[in-house]
This record gives sequence, structure tokens and C-alpha cells, in this order.
Amino acid sequence: MKKLALSLTMLMGAFAANNAIAFDGDATAGKAKAATCVACHGVDGNKPLPNHPKIAGQHAEYIYKQLKEFKLGMTSGGKEGRMDPSMSAMAMPLSDQDMKDVAAYFSSINMTPGTTPEDVVELGSKLYKAGDAERGIPACAACHGPRGNGTSLSGFPKVSFQNADYIKLQLEKFRDESRNNDLNGMMRDIAKKMTDKDIEVLSKYISGLH
Repeated sequence: MKKLALSLTMLMGAFAANNAIAFDGDATAGKAKAATCVACHGVDGNKPLPNHPKIAGQHAEYIYKQLKEFKLGMTSGGKEGRMDPSMSAMAMPLSDQDMKDVAAYFSSINMTPGTTPEDVVELGSKLYKAGDAERGIPACAACHGPRGNGTSLSGFPKVSFQNADYIKLQLEKFRDESRNNDLNGMMRDIAKKMTDKDIEVLSKYISGLH
């Protein structure tokens, strides 16, 4: 928990320092540049492919960060950033401004609502809002907010309405460390303490959180 508290403090400080610089992406230009994104994410960033994320309504700063890290994953041979065969290849030809413009475009669109199955509401709500102190699992709401909207300033992404299968996949990747672009290993530390049931229930709960 001490590591988590330190990580949160560092993260907030880093993003607060950068907040003085306005995000300068151009949504209009981004719409044209996003033509290659539509196959997986849809024209409006809401295409319902289970293992792909909805990116509509996501914070522009977060989308931009992920695109940069996908590109870094390719250029570093997977040693840095975030490596994904499809996304890293897609990010390679993008300039820094291209990434900002695409991020601005998708963030300007509303994310479509998701649903939460009734059988996961009780446990999902407990994990999301309170965590599990006995196992050292903090509340998701502490970083992502009570409604799962995250904050652009802190760098915490919007998770509400996200595809449940995608959330599940990312938590599993954090747990086995095949995804490691979280600051100070915060998400990895948390996911390692989760069971398969925790991850499945939480993923389904978050998908309809509002």
C-alpha cells in the first residue's frame, strides 16, 4: 500500500506539472487521419469488437500516451513502451502531431453505454468501490473515480462502459506482466492480487458503470 500511495503521489505530480501545457491536438485533422483506425475501432470509436477497446470519449492525453508507447514498443523491440503486433505496427508511421490529432478526434466523441449483468453487481461494486483490504487490493474508484471516468490530469483512463472482454484481457496482461506500461507497476501490483473470478466480475461490472 505504501508503494501504491507513493506511485499515486508521483503520478499526480508529474501530470500536474505537464498540465500547464495545453493539449494541442486538432480533432478535425484527426478525423481524416483516423481512417485506418475504423476497421477495429469503428468510425466513432465504439465498434463492439470484444477484445478491442472503445476509444471514443477516452481522455485525449491517455490515447496519445498509448499511441506513443505502442510506437516505442515496436522501435525498441518490445523492451520499452507497450508492444502489440497490430497497434504497434499501426502507430509506427504516425508523427507526434498525428497521434495528438487522432487522440483529440476520438476523445471528442461520446462512448456508448455498456451493461452490467445483475449477478456481478454485488461483488463487482464491492471490489470497485472498496477493494479488499485483507488482500491489499485498493478500491478502483480511488484512481478511476466513483463513476469510472478517470481524470485527464492524473492520467487515469476512463474505464466505465468499456468492453468487458477488453478490460479482462488487460487485467490479465497486467497480472502476468505482458503489459508493463503502468507507472511504477501500480496496475501490475494490484492485478497480481486478483483471482480469475475477481477479474471476470470486475470487468463485467465496470462495463456498465455509470
